[in-house]
Amino acid sequence: MKIIAGLGNPGKKYDRTKHNTGFMALDQYLKTNSLTLNKDKFDGLWTKEKINGEDVIFLEPQTFMNDSGKSIAQVANFFKVKPDDILIIQDDMDMPIGKIRIRANGKSGGHNGIKSIIRDLGTEKFNRLKIGIRHPEKTSVVSWVLTPFDQDQQKLMDTAFDTSCNIIDDFIGGKDSQYLMNKYN
Repeated sequence: MKIIAGLGNPGKKYDRTKHNTGFMALDQYLKTNSLTLNKDKFDGLWTKEKINGEDVIFLEPQTFMNDSGKSIAQVANFFKVKPDDILIIQDDMDMPIGKIRIRANGKSGGHNGIKSIIRDLGTEKFNRLKIGIRHPEKTSVVSWVLTPFDQDQQKLMDTAFDTSCNIIDDFIGGKDSQYLMNKYN
């Protein structure tokens, strides 16, 4: 069994903002595959599907970014999913807009959602699909992450979301983190 979780903040106020990159990437995958998050439990919206013989839980925590680990840990504990069978989709300010990087484990890099997941899972050993949103140049970090992408930025993100769909398929298909890093980093 696998968990694919996109990070973001719930509610219309945060819809389509840079900090909701994880939600947007997961939404693209769900839309492409005619899937919907049809359950509201474990402090998140989720669904469980069988894809190519693999049970997969798709999850969008509704706890707000800084407490994402609460929802992810509840799902992982209930379904007994090991951390290396979890893929977290997150935004990353340290990379250019639309750039993708896979990581198998590691520290939070200052990302509060990842800090929460590390705390609540009790390990850094879970997979991450990081999508660049770049660091702000003339505005505060909070203002930057809570604003939408402009038209040019959105084009780059749409390409990243399409690539994310391929990464998710490879992860579900059993490709390990080393394979994913070699192919997509």
